[in-house]
Amino acid sequence: MGKLTVQIEEAGYEGRSRVISDIAFTVGEGELVGLIGPNGAGKSTTIKAVLGLLKDVKGKVEFPGGSPNYAYIPEHPVLYDELTLWEHLRLAASAFGLDDATFEARATELLERFRLTGAKHDLPTGFSKGMQQKLMLIIGFIHEPELYIVDEPFIGLDPRAIKEFLDMLDSERKRGAGVLMSTHVLDTAERICSSFLLVNEGKLIASGEMQDIRAKCGLPGASLFDCFHALT
Repeated sequence: MGKLTVQIEEAGYEGRSRVISDIAFTVGEGELVGLIGPNGAGKSTTIKAVLGLLKDVKGKVEFPGGSPNYAYIPEHPVLYDELTLWEHLRLAASAFGLDDATFEARATELLERFRLTGAKHDLPTGFSKGMQQKLMLIIGFIHEPELYIVDEPFIGLDPRAIKEFLDMLDSERKRGAGVLMSTHVLDTAERICSSFLLVNEGKLIASGEMQDIRAKCGLPGASLFDCFHALT
């Protein structure tokens, strides 16, 4: 499936053109790369730069296979007031070009997996935060992309939903999909991520596997939590 290659010289917003700088990394087939950093460190700006949502970005972003076949799962659910859960899924499937049979099969399986079958004809705007987040996960998983870009996925999810989400990510990685995931849940990140990007004050201050992060902060055997606080 190829890999995501990111080389950002600088990126930002109008009036703040250099929020992040010198950010470079790759996400290969089957990799789960954790994007870690304190609030205001530049994680969201990095994701927006990768997604092409910033007007002025100096650098280069190359998607797997040369085309942006990815799923973006946002931190805050994006919903349409007058569409039911099922209509949200059908709209997403149409945008992704899924045929009806494939859509029906995948949607039904994912609804059962995340225990939302009984709410398929309800309006998600009235759902709990956790149910809305599950819908975002289902929309992300439904077309089996080459790359997942996930922003703080654990907020609002109960332990059962977190397990289902992690199981799905594991299956997708075995299929060859790469994952870039921003999260503050450091104990889970340490357990599931294959490598890490630690961002602070708009710069990449450490990257690599856990042993590389420990070596960078000079704490052999330390947890990601301890390394995070030592480096930031």
